[in-house]
Amino acid sequence: MNDFSSAFLVSLQLIGGFEAELRAVTGSVCAFVIGVPLGTALAIYRFPGRGFFVVLANALLGLPPVVVGLAVYLLLSRSGPLGTLGLLFTPTAMTIAQAVLGTPIVIALVHRSAGGLWRAYGDSLLVSGATRLRVMRPLMTMGREALLTAYLAAFGRAIAEVGAIMIVGGNIRGYTRTMTTTIALETSRGDLSLALALGIILLCISMTVSAASLLVGRGLAER
Repeated sequence: MNDFSSAFLVSLQLIGGFEAELRAVTGSVCAFVIGVPLGTALAIYRFPGRGFFVVLANALLGLPPVVVGLAVYLLLSRSGPLGTLGLLFTPTAMTIAQAVLGTPIVIALVHRSAGGLWRAYGDSLLVSGATRLRVMRPLMTMGREALLTAYLAAFGRAIAEVGAIMIVGGNIRGYTRTMTTTIALETSRGDLSLALALGIILLCISMTVSAASLLVGRGLAER
């Protein structure tokens, strides 16, 4: 058996210890739940400072992950405002960092889609006397493909992240260590076979989640 085959078998044995990849799903779902209504609201409501929030959401698309990690670290550290919760170096802290990274992506993408739909159909949606709050749901339904894209973008950012989750998670073996951090660690050690095997499994996980999301979106579209 060659080195890669052995490494692949070892990586399969280790797969049960990488629940963090499933937490990436949780982090991206949190970003989705927060970002969709905010992005839609920015598209249909007019209020002072709206332009600033739109620019901010788009600017945060390039938010450096290590800056997010540092901000969450300071928030959850013992001297921080949420230090008493004891969340630092836990999976929950990693999920929070992933959600913070993904939320601006969802807001920006949903705002762009909802804005176009609002300009095209806003008047007809309001003609029946419905309030802007009530038309948010049908507007999001019409833009479900954009919502799916926004979720997949947030998930991709969450599952590929290394810097932020290492800062807030501590890279503790068997607890907060993820596949991405392990790939980086094994590559630095020179164990390229194991790093490559883990990379293939991580790619398979990402493709599985993406395919499942597309199937869900297709099912909703056929209703």
